[in-house]
Amino acid sequence: MTTRMINVGEYNLHLTEVGAGEPLLLLHGFPDSANLWRHQIPALVNAGFRVIAPDQRGFGASDKPQDVAAYRLPECIGDILALLDELGVERVKLVSHDWGAAVGWGLAALHPERVVRHVALSVGHLSSLWAAGIAQRRLAWYMLLFMRVGEAEEILTRDDWQWFREIFQHHSEMETWIRDLSRPGALTAGLNWYRANVDLDTWTREGWVLPRVRVPTLGVWSSGDAYLTEVQMVGSQAWVDADWQYLRVEGASHWLMLDRPEYITRVLLDYLR
Repeated sequence: MTTRMINVGEYNLHLTEVGAGEPLLLLHGFPDSANLWRHQIPALVNAGFRVIAPDQRGFGASDKPQDVAAYRLPECIGDILALLDELGVERVKLVSHDWGAAVGWGLAALHPERVVRHVALSVGHLSSLWAAGIAQRRLAWYMLLFMRVGEAEEILTRDDWQWFREIFQHHSEMETWIRDLSRPGALTAGLNWYRANVDLDTWTREGWVLPRVRVPTLGVWSSGDAYLTEVQMVGSQAWVDADWQYLRVEGASHWLMLDRPEYITRVLLDYLR
C-alpha cells in the first residue's frame, strides 16, 4: 500500500491508495481512520479494484481543524469530491461506515453521477435515521455528551479514558483509537463531527433532511450494534429510487468489518462485482 498526503483545498488528507483497477472508495467514521479497512483492502485489490481510502478530515494523519464549522457535512462531502477530482476519478464504487456513511449517503444523494453503487454499513439514509423514533434517540444518547465543548473531552479522557472505553464497550480496537485520539487536537476534531451536524433542534425536530438516492445501494446492519437500530437501516429503502438490498449480520458489533472480517469481505466482493 502507498500512503501520501493529498491537498483537497484548504486542508490535506492522508490517503491510502493501492491497486490499479476499477476505483473503489472506502470511507470510515468515528473514531477510526483508513486503517479500519485493513482486513478488506488486500482482497479488494486482488479482485481488481483500485482502493482509495482517505483518513477523513480530523482523523488519522489528516489535517485537524479545530473550528466546529469545518466539520459540517457539506464541507466533508466537498473533501471527497475534491479528492476524486485530484485523482482524476470520475465515478467510484463506494463503501462507507458511521460518519463515513453519512458522507457516503450525501455523496450518492447529491452527486449520483459520481457513484456507481454504494454499500452503507451501519448507518442508513439520514432522513430514515432521524425518522427512526425514540428508540434510536436512546441509543444515541452519547451525542448529547459530545456536544459539550471542552467538557466532553475532559469526561472522556479522565481515569485513563474510562468513559470512552465504556461507551464503546471495550472493543478490541480500543488502544488504537485512544492512541490516535491522543494526538494534539485529534479528540476535539473527532467530536466536532457531532457538534457541527447535531444540535437540540435536529435532535428533537426534523433532523437531517437528505434528497432521495438514485444509486443502487446495499444497506448492512449488525445485530450487536449498540448505537443504531435496525429500523433506521431498513427504513432507508423508502429513500432509494434504485435497486435496494438489505443484509442483517448476526453476532457483530457496530464495527462489523473488524468483528467479522472475512464475512464482510465476501459481502463486499459479491455486491461490488
